[in-house]
Amino acid sequence: MREIVLASASPRRAALLRQIGLPFILHPSALDEDRAGPGPGDEPPEARACQLARAKAEEVAARLGRGLIIGADTIVTCDGIIFGKPRDAEEARETLLRLAGRTHQVITGVAVVEAATGHAEVAAAGTAVRMRAFGPAEAAAYVATGEPLDKAGAYAIQGRGALLVEGIEGDYSTVVGLPLPTLARLLRRFSLDVWEAARG
Repeated sequence: MREIVLASASPRRAALLRQIGLPFILHPSALDEDRAGPGPGDEPPEARACQLARAKAEEVAARLGRGLIIGADTIVTCDGIIFGKPRDAEEARETLLRLAGRTHQVITGVAVVEAATGHAEVAAAGTAVRMRAFGPAEAAAYVATGEPLDKAGAYAIQGRGALLVEGIEGDYSTVVGLPLPTLARLLRRFSLDVWEAARG
């Protein structure tokens, strides 16, 4: 079986691949993921997430020269505003208060790049997340844990951020950062079946 490479340093994405039993190696992308904080996007968030996911995968593919490279990027958007990773605790607090009591979209772009040929398959998945109504004190308490500081939208649904979430409509793994049904579909286009791969 071809080597599968995850082009991400995210322990959450690695945990999702382990959850489905997919063998892989880690080779994080060196692409600069830093993005501006809240502000109007210049392109649809789905296109932006897919572009960044593909860029990460292609950067690793160029360095490794082998394997199927998986790249992913997650974007949080509400009312046309894109919320990236907060630059500091204050921005994290402000982001959380803007999302409190509202429904936002979490969009994760996924790219699979075959290093040997450069062929790429890319798609995006979206999930609606409804936040509880909460105030400044609760937002500050969550920010004080440090968890929001490297997360798009300033929260982690698989961590303490779950306390702020009222419900979701869509795929949970999309919110965590790697939509597994979408990934499985892309891998099938490279004649790789996740069920067979998990059996070793």
